[in-house]
Amino acid sequence: MEDTAIRSQGLPVRAPIPAGHYEPVIDVVIPVYNEQDDVEASVRRLHTHLARTFPYGYRITVADNASTDATPAIAARLAAELAQVEFVRLPEKGRGRALRQVWSHSTVPVLVYMDVDLSTDLNALLPLVAPLISGHSDLAIGTRLARGSRVVRGGKREFISRTYNAILKGGLAAGFSDAQCGFKAIRADVAAELLPLVEDTGWFFDTELLVLAERAGLRIHEVPVDWVDDPDSRVDIVRTAVDDLKGVWRVGRALASGALPLSRLRRPFGDDPRDRETSGGLVRQLLSFCVIGILSTLFYLVLYTVFRDGLGPQVSNMVALLVTAMASTAVNRRFTFGVRGRDGAVRQQAQGLAVFAIGLTLTSGSLAALEIASPTAGQTTELAVLVVANLAASLLKFLLFRGWVFPAARTESEAS
Repeated sequence: MEDTAIRSQGLPVRAPIPAGHYEPVIDVVIPVYNEQDDVEASVRRLHTHLARTFPYGYRITVADNASTDATPAIAARLAAELAQVEFVRLPEKGRGRALRQVWSHSTVPVLVYMDVDLSTDLNALLPLVAPLISGHSDLAIGTRLARGSRVVRGGKREFISRTYNAILKGGLAAGFSDAQCGFKAIRADVAAELLPLVEDTGWFFDTELLVLAERAGLRIHEVPVDWVDDPDSRVDIVRTAVDDLKGVWRVGRALASGALPLSRLRRPFGDDPRDRETSGGLVRQLLSFCVIGILSTLFYLVLYTVFRDGLGPQVSNMVALLVTAMASTAVNRRFTFGVRGRDGAVRQQAQGLAVFAIGLTLTSGSLAALEIASPTAGQTTELAVLVVANLAASLLKFLLFRGWVFPAARTESEAS
């Protein structure tokens, strides 16, 4: 009965994957672009690890993204030498394009993506794919943000990663913890349903895939990983960040407008009543809001201080306030007003951004007034003025949140 209902919704039935010792069960795809110095060592290391530790058949596919150096020749030689290695050459760049190409044509039931630098400890590979092979989960991701993870990387990358994930949680109501870790897996039957809905062909590809999978009701398994940053990474962080933010905006707009046909993939189960728990009365909400507001203000001040020297006071204020506002809306949604489901999350974020605009007007107006009244005021004075302006904006924010953004929570708390 359940299987028939799921099929009628277009969602693949989860079932264990028959795992023989000779037929490949996983296809590990490594997208590469001009990696002639690293590709051979990485592929051989991965091949050795799988041969020694992986209990099922496997395949390694090197997907070249229009490299202009010796990468294609090296990959082709490895494919000729090692029976489990294949080589695919794409005429255009794009990590997402490479993954889509290989995943769409692979005959292997579990598809894996891994960065060529192998920054993630390979011992996490079997825990990553095991829930997919057993039929427990639909997708799996490595996470560097779990308590059991061990991560070695610089402060800049750490800050960017955590900020990006906060934006995803705030802007798209994402429930997964680490979108950017290059260590992911998906069942092939699930990929067949989701890939036609994913538009991005670059670095945002797997984030978009995860957001759509989560919205479709698919189960995402997270594995804490040990991860060591590659100091020679040639990823353009600024350009990637800008493209990712554009992707967040595009996907959020599509979700808000209902342009994506995710309803045909939803599991046929009713809403969990816990998704609409409320957090108590006015006093409880106000205390929670104040605690989150204090933490948000500290986070805002850190961001403002980091960005000020390079961007100037006005732009720094706007960027810091935007990031903080999105994160604050998501946290208040869950902990202050007790909304746990995804329904209305995008609309509520849009309303939160409207509240943000009011806060921006207050704080920017305060800075402008300070510049007129005291052109030589120092950074300490600026911060003091911004703190006062943010306190005023916070009071207004609570009233708007309670009366406009989350009115159901207000009504239930008053009724209790």
